[in-house]
Amino acid sequence: MEEKRLKQLIALSEKTLLSDLELSSIDPGDPVRVDETPEGWKLLGAGNYACVFMNHDYPDIAVKVYAPGRVGWESECEVYRLIGNHPAYSACYYAGEHNGFYYLILRRLNGKTLYRCIIEGVPIPGRVITDIDQALDYARSRGLHPHDVHGKNVMVTDGRGLVVDVSDFLKEEPCSMWEDLKRAYNRIYMPFMSKNPVPVPEWVMNGVRKGYRFMRHSSVFGRSS
Repeated sequence: MEEKRLKQLIALSEKTLLSDLELSSIDPGDPVRVDETPEGWKLLGAGNYACVFMNHDYPDIAVKVYAPGRVGWESECEVYRLIGNHPAYSACYYAGEHNGFYYLILRRLNGKTLYRCIIEGVPIPGRVITDIDQALDYARSRGLHPHDVHGKNVMVTDGRGLVVDVSDFLKEEPCSMWEDLKRAYNRIYMPFMSKNPVPVPEWVMNGVRKGYRFMRHSSVFGRSS
């Protein structure tokens, strides 16, 4: 990004977003709660440790803000340094702290998450799965350990796959989430849903997500994750 534009965006973020932002994280197992989004900004999404915003004057940029007391900012900075420039990942232009908030200025990835595709009945082509597989292999070649790669953290744009969240890629413990998702794609989506995708109610998807989380942490299923 051009240096002048980046400086303008840093100043704008610290003056109009981070100075007036109200967010909280009560339970690390639940998404961060944004109590009020400052004027001129749009909330793009909230995870368990951070939330992501866009300013209407910079639609190609995302500002990721960590909730107070939540760790991960330093690790994510290192992950982006190691990833460098890759089409399936975002890029980090700046990392800083202001008003008690640690934040990242990132290249915005546009598209729909696989989770949202299922809810809206949007087709998920096989090339998306291949792209993400290749992107994760690339991350491993850079000394990283893809972790927490699930339907809300990967995206489809123009028929290609993107990896949205890399914040846990320094964790070395095994994680089977992506392999589990691929298994569901090959065994359920492809034979039963791919030819004529229909919307799936979000309450059904939330039930599947909670059931999967329970199984992952059970004594039987959890040993493979």
